[in-house]
Amino acid sequence: MGLADTEVHIRRLQRGFSPPVIPEVFSGDTRLVGRWRNEPFEYHLPPLKDHILAAKYAGDGTASLKVGRQTITAPALAGTITFAPRGHEGLWRADGAVEVSNIFLGHQRLLACADQVGNGREPELLDRVNFSDPKLFTIMSLINDEISIGDAVSHLFIEQLLDLVCLQLLRGHAAMSVPLAPGPRRGLSAWQIKRVTTYMRDNLTKDIRLQELADLVNLSRFHFCTAFRVATGHTPYVWLTRQRIAHAKALLADRTLRITDIALVVGYETQSAFASSFRKVTGLTPSEFRRRL
Repeated sequence: MGLADTEVHIRRLQRGFSPPVIPEVFSGDTRLVGRWRNEPFEYHLPPLKDHILAAKYAGDGTASLKVGRQTITAPALAGTITFAPRGHEGLWRADGAVEVSNIFLGHQRLLACADQVGNGREPELLDRVNFSDPKLFTIMSLINDEISIGDAVSHLFIEQLLDLVCLQLLRGHAAMSVPLAPGPRRGLSAWQIKRVTTYMRDNLTKDIRLQELADLVNLSRFHFCTAFRVATGHTPYVWLTRQRIAHAKALLADRTLRITDIALVVGYETQSAFASSFRKVTGLTPSEFRRRL
């Protein structure tokens, strides 16, 4: 029997209300749901095709999962996570309303992570109900924050965060913790750094994917991120952001250019997203920076 469609059953669980899944699909057929309100429910969830993660931001009551004779029950506390692994089924109950964000994690993405950093062992994942995992909750909160920005740089950052989600699931939510193989101890070589950084500079306005950068130097996404950070002192996301802001500074010197147009030239879809990134790097808004020139 095939596995059931995730969105269909989440909609049924919420009595016809569809989760606000963002249009963009990430690597491994992974989809994201921004913060939304879940009403109380009781529902038998069949084996689904995706791994479902929920980060709780507010709410009350308790939730439970019954699988066979075993029942897991926990209070709906802010800062906790709930995890329903792919292919698992059970009777879920929640007697209070909660605000959550979700990840519908594609199985192929998790398998790719296990293959590349976990010596290829497929993990046996555990059901979690309102479980305390501060690291995983923080990662999911960052993803939720980035969803609202929606520019090309955010996509690169979200892909890195989703890789961290996979790593944390393998490390902390498997029946036997998957031993993570050590990453490269050395950074990229000089030619690799040049190839990657030149590609990023030449494509500041493009929606650059993490896999694209890794493919340039024939590394996995996971090992590439570590090697790039060792070589440059920054993650690919931070390095690309700094390059965009450096280019923006030069353009701001030309007062005939509108700030809105500069934002588009350096890869931001909105002026507000550009201003936020600019201020994080420089401590000033683009307008303040221009006035000081």
